[in-house]
Amino acid sequence: MKAKEYLSILQNILRYIDEGVHVLDKNGNTIIYNEAMSKLEKMETKEVMKKPFSEVFKNLNIENSTLLKALESRIITSNLKQTYLNKDGREITTINTTLPVVINDEVIAVVEVAKNITKMTEMSHTILKLQNEIGKPEKAKTKKIRKYNFNNIIGKSDSFMEVVKRAKKASRNSASVFIVGETGTGKELIAQSIHFESARRDKPFIAQNCAALPESLLEGLLFGTSKGGFTGAVDRAGLFEQANGGTLLLDEINSMPYELQAKLLRVLQENYIRRVGGTNDIPIDVRIISTSNESPEAILQSGRIRKDLYYRLNVIQLNVPPLRDRQEDILLLANKFINKYNERFNREILSISKEAQDCLLNYEYSGNVRELENIIMSAISMVDDSDMILNKSHFTIFDSKNSFASKEKELGDNGLEEYLGNLEKRIIEKTLRDNKYNITKSAEELKIKRQTLQHKIKKYKIK
Repeated sequence: MKAKEYLSILQNILRYIDEGVHVLDKNGNTIIYNEAMSKLEKMETKEVMKKPFSEVFKNLNIENSTLLKALESRIITSNLKQTYLNKDGREITTINTTLPVVINDEVIAVVEVAKNITKMTEMSHTILKLQNEIGKPEKAKTKKIRKYNFNNIIGKSDSFMEVVKRAKKASRNSASVFIVGETGTGKELIAQSIHFESARRDKPFIAQNCAALPESLLEGLLFGTSKGGFTGAVDRAGLFEQANGGTLLLDEINSMPYELQAKLLRVLQENYIRRVGGTNDIPIDVRIISTSNESPEAILQSGRIRKDLYYRLNVIQLNVPPLRDRQEDILLLANKFINKYNERFNREILSISKEAQDCLLNYEYSGNVRELENIIMSAISMVDDSDMILNKSHFTIFDSKNSFASKEKELGDNGLEEYLGNLEKRIIEKTLRDNKYNITKSAEELKIKRQTLQHKIKKYKIK
């Protein structure tokens, strides 16, 4: 096959990938400029192709262009975060990797791959801004931020009350707390209760889900950024600085990128942070509470958390039992949610029938307390104005025979959540196949954000 044919095949492949690709030959002329790069920089392909790079991009030189550095000096640039203005004057943020192609000790081409993270960067900046605003006393009064404490915790089962007892003891000191429990068991409620019962109660409580952002953004969000650290970077305090004197909740710590864990460990050991791109050490005093929806044994065995970090975080461990192991608490919680949604939906539900109570007690609750709340909320929102007692007919998750047991058998051992999860996974897999695993096109067809689709692919372990 001739070189021209190889190039044609390559260009067709590059046409359908999500990352921008720009390739220069040894003379600095553009030989590949795919559609993703064209959309990113708002440059027509015909404006760039077969033209000298330095003539098309006149504001770039060897000092500020990774492509020219690779061409002239064979410098490899990996995962460099860059912020710049495209042709339309819009600020764009990318993660770039640039490298020379060397054959027989001669640079025959240079390749740059750019991943557009503009929306995610804007989102992380918004999070930081909102967290900073919430932390200001005059703002906190108007935002009406809900602060949970131990008085908001409902339960009487021995296993759960033992967790609450240990949590109250933990609130008397500043040791790191590691809360383990299935999704929906109330881990953040316990974390907030520890903070607002502690001597740090008048300082910030900030929560961040470690699975919500990629490593490149999560690092800047946690530790802040320093002006000049990368193109377009500004001085911005991260969550550690914003939480200084208070508590930082790291939710789903088992999903934190492995490389970032080493930097977190250093912060815990040294009690100072260094902003991304910065050189100054900033002392901090932050209590860390972390959560995991998987057992420590599972995440340690799989290597998803560093052992040295785990031991730093797991000074006090709290194991929150699932709702199916807290039979005594189910009706207590159900009545609490009835009162809550009576007020919200202007209803007057007084109680739950005996038959409906039995159904609630026999359900497995794969979504735990959060699922029970959704069941009650759904029931109250659908009752007639004349109804004053919740019957099992009001619970829309039952089958036509109003039986939890038959619905569980129909849906599988783990009930509705597992059934819906499997259905969602099959839909995503088919959509990906139909779109030749193009993430952007698949997300558009599913009518969800690209980042959301990537999160679900990771969640369902789709390959």
